[in-house]
Order: sequence, then structure tokens, then C-alpha cells
Amino acid sequence: MRDKDGPPLSPFFCLRSICHLLLTLVFVTASHAAERPDGKLNVVLILADDLGWTDLACYGSDLYETPHLDQLAKHGLCFTQAYSACTVCSPTRAALMTGKYPARLHLTDWSPGQMPDNPKLLAPDWTKELPLKEQTLAEHFKAAGYATASIGKWHLGGETCAPERQGFDVNLAGTDKAAPPSYFPPYGIPNLPDGPAGEYLTDRLGDEAAKRIGQWKDRPFFLYLPHFAVHTPIQGRPDLVAKYKAKPRAKLRHKNSHYAAMVESLDAAVGRVLDALERNGIAERTLVIFTSDNGGRITKDTTSNAPLRFGKASAYEGGVRVPLIIRWPGVTAPGSECDTPVITMDLFATALEAAGISAPHHDGVSLAPLLRVRGGLARSELFWHYPHHQHYQLGGAMPYSALRAGDLKLVEFHDDNRVELYDLRTDIGEAHDLAASQPEKAAALRERLHAWRREVDAQMPVPNPRHDPSRPQYDPKRPQPPQGECP
Repeated sequence: MRDKDGPPLSPFFCLRSICHLLLTLVFVTASHAAERPDGKLNVVLILADDLGWTDLACYGSDLYETPHLDQLAKHGLCFTQAYSACTVCSPTRAALMTGKYPARLHLTDWSPGQMPDNPKLLAPDWTKELPLKEQTLAEHFKAAGYATASIGKWHLGGETCAPERQGFDVNLAGTDKAAPPSYFPPYGIPNLPDGPAGEYLTDRLGDEAAKRIGQWKDRPFFLYLPHFAVHTPIQGRPDLVAKYKAKPRAKLRHKNSHYAAMVESLDAAVGRVLDALERNGIAERTLVIFTSDNGGRITKDTTSNAPLRFGKASAYEGGVRVPLIIRWPGVTAPGSECDTPVITMDLFATALEAAGISAPHHDGVSLAPLLRVRGGLARSELFWHYPHHQHYQLGGAMPYSALRAGDLKLVEFHDDNRVELYDLRTDIGEAHDLAASQPEKAAALRERLHAWRREVDAQMPVPNPRHDPSRPQYDPKRPQPPQGECP
């Protein structure tokens, strides 16, 4: 199967046209059984950091080895058009925890963010922590009698807004920091004791999650496992780096041995979790969700999102299209796939509905109809709003808003009020701007985008009175913060 005009993703994606017809009858019966378990449904939510759309073998990587995630896909459902709520991490994490658009939360950038030296627009006075007034996934699950744990990156505030104050019984490694100083001890993470020399952080988080599953096997639990991987610093385990360096890579799209090692370790950590569920006899009553917080970061020492345009921090598909795999035993048809566009907030709604927990207003919709193969979603639009600057990332965005309506995607750039329009059905790489040739369509979508911003009370960037129009907004040659190791 090809996702629109992109490359083949994986052989198992070819099952859809035939297998959906055959498996639907079988899984209608099975899904009824899953809806009436003897106990409550456990939920494991695994979030990768900066993992690109094609960074798994089952999503088309030509180098990275991900056998455990490939196996999860073969037993669950893969979404080929899944999106993160934002092009950077903190807003997506806030959307995942609350089910609300980052624009509605006014939490719209990674904390603390970074401005160029001479910006034409200034960022609004945005929220830099997840407010305690917001009800998180953990708080909903805890109120329903679940044990709750967050193991890994938090990046939604310091001690006053830490996971322990947001509904989690357990917080291991979650702080206000965006990345670990090192993937090897000493980790420099206050609430994660250092392991022995040679231990690897991603392995450690997988082990801690597996241990917690064993401890909670006899009670319902919500386990949130937000990995630091594959965020910088780019540090792979030496044995895995050597393995990938020994592979011929010259003709491959994915080339970096350090990054490849990090992806394999991430996959192995997921494998530890899946094995723990099986070993403790609870895999069949556990919903497993795996996704990423934004698109893959693209530099010489990271990855490629081709055929998507650019990557993390970009207004284009490479910045927000991500892998998403969901396994709901007895509900999802093994080896199935779905090309319906979905977004981060939908996972909030899906997890709660699967567990039978009601929630107040949120912006997501439950993906249960798609998982059960019983119809589509009553929604045709997705939105993004980023009134900030990512000038220091390759292909990074200046302030923008965007709308996807059906197959069309409109991007509005606030610096110059320019819009671009793309048909993702025929142009997944966003190479052909249709705004000039379809002005009426572009105008209608722009009007809808503006209406949505008013609906969610989106904060807008404001003119910078000190902007010097004779100088560029930023110097692309200016040294930026260290971004990790090279291959």
C-alpha cells in the first residue's frame, strides 16, 4: 500500500482491502467480549520524543530495526495519517493529558521557548506549565480507581505542576526539563537514581515500566511511558552503534548509526513492556497505544522524514505527521490500517472511552469506531496554531496557523499574512502550492481557520516595536545550542 503518493510503508498494510472484509465479522463478536471484561481495562500509553513518521520498519524505514513495534502493529491497527497536536513537544504533551488543543490551553510552545534576535512578531504571553485546574488523563483514571504512573519525560512544569500533582501516584524521571543531559549514568535527572556504569536510559525506563506492571498486575492501572528517546543528545548504546555502522548505508534514506541505535533501544523498551503484559497474564485486558509527540528532527545527526516536507518545528507534514499504533485486544483487527486523519487529543478520548470513563468537554474524538471498524469519525477538520519561532531548526517555522479539511491543507504564516494550500491526496510532499490557482478555496479555508481561532480563544503574536526591517530576523549561521553527536 502507498500512503497517497508516498513510498510503500510495509507489506502488512496491503491487508486492508481484503482483510477488513473478512475480519470485521470475526471481530464484531470479539469486541463485545472485550467490552465486558471481568475486570477493568488497563491502559498503557507510550510516547516517543521526536520520532519521525517513517522511523519504524513497519512505517517504511530502510535502516532502523523495530521488531517489537512491528509485532505490535501486526496485532493492532496502524494509522497512516496520524498527527501530533503541535510541531514541538510540550504543547502535544499537554494536549495528550487534557484532550484539548494547545491553542485552547494557551500552552503553545516547548518550555521555555526561544526567540530570534530581531523578530518581526513577538510571542504572546503564553502558559508555560500545565495548570492544575486542568483535569488530566491520570486524574480521570485515578478517580475511577486506577493506579497511575508516569515513567519518563514530563516537560509540563516544575514541582508545582509535577506529575504527582496532576493525578499520578508514581513519577519517575519526570521534571520540567526537555531532555536528559546524558543517556548514560550519571543521568542528571533528580528523581531517577543513577544505575550502574554502562546502563542506558531508554533500557532503564523500559525495565521500570515492566517492573511496575508486575507490581500492579492484580489491579487496574494507567501507565504513561513518555520516553526521552529519540530526542537529543544523540547517544546510542555502543554495541548497537557498532552494529549499524557495520551496515551498508550509502544508498539508504536513513543513514545515521547513532540515531538507528536509539530507535532500536526504544523498540526494545517497548518490547519489555509488551513482554511484561504477557508474562503477567494481562495482555488481553490491556489497551496499548504508541505514538510520537511531533515529527522527526532532520539534521545530519538524526533522521529523514521523506517523502514528507521538513520535520520537527516545521509547519509542513514532516513536523506533525507521526506514527500511531493501537492494540485493543478483541477489538482491533490484527494487521489492520487506517488512513483517516486523527490527532493527539483523540487518544485522550479513546483511552477514557475504552475504560468506560466519562470526561467533560475536550477537543478530541474517540477512535473507537475506527478501531472497531464500525464507521468513521464525525469530523473532517484538524487545526494547528503556533504563534512562536523555531528559526533554529532545519526547515523550522515562524509563527503560523494551519487547517486540514478533507485532503486539503492550508497554512497561514503570520509574519507576512501569506497562505499556502496543498492537496495531500496527490501531493504528500507539499511541493505544489495551490493558493494562487484556487483563491476561493484558500479564502474559504482561511475564514474557517480564523473562526476556529476565535472559538478556542487562540493567542496571536503581536508586532515587535523594536524590529529592524533592515536586518534579518535571525542569522542562520549563528551557533545554536549543542544538538548531539554526529554519525
